[in-house]
Amino acid sequence: MTVLILGIILFIGTHMVRVVAPGFRTAMVERFGDGGWKAIHGVASVISLVVLVYGWQQAPVVDLWFPPKGMTHLTLTLMLFAMICLIAGLLPAGHIATKTKHPMVLSVKIWALAHLLSNGDLASVLLFGSFLAWGVIVRISLKRRQRAGEITLRPFVSGIYDVAAVVGGIVVWGLFIWKLHLLLIGVAPLPLPM
Repeated sequence: MTVLILGIILFIGTHMVRVVAPGFRTAMVERFGDGGWKAIHGVASVISLVVLVYGWQQAPVVDLWFPPKGMTHLTLTLMLFAMICLIAGLLPAGHIATKTKHPMVLSVKIWALAHLLSNGDLASVLLFGSFLAWGVIVRISLKRRQRAGEITLRPFVSGIYDVAAVVGGIVVWGLFIWKLHLLLIGVAPLPLPM
């Protein structure tokens, strides 16, 4: 469990630099340039992700609660919305992106909440609870930075990007249910037929 906790701290820590240490980030950009900082941040993110995944795989199963069977269906439904928000965050702004303001952060929050609902073991609670807390903290930080004029929201471009986000989200969601979740995570989101 220690390695998992370390991985969570490292991964979330690398993604909270702007929130908890904006001066450090600014100094790094000045020293290494924007591209250099992004490279350093990217390498740190990958290393922390490797530690997190390894810690997840090694964590003992300690059940805290047993989710009702219906939670799986609720999780799958919520994940559809998470995937749509994720795709909306990658595209030029449509209504989804402008109304949600930060669709990728919202996607992470929905993903974390959905998985907390259907996983009652300690490792899951630590992982998904941490990511949910991260999403809430980052959203508050983004709102404050927006009010201070440090960032501006993406302007609306076209409703066609909403269609693309919905279609793309459904496709990615379907692929995860079909095989990707099992291949990448090692767990089938739906019970496999015998």
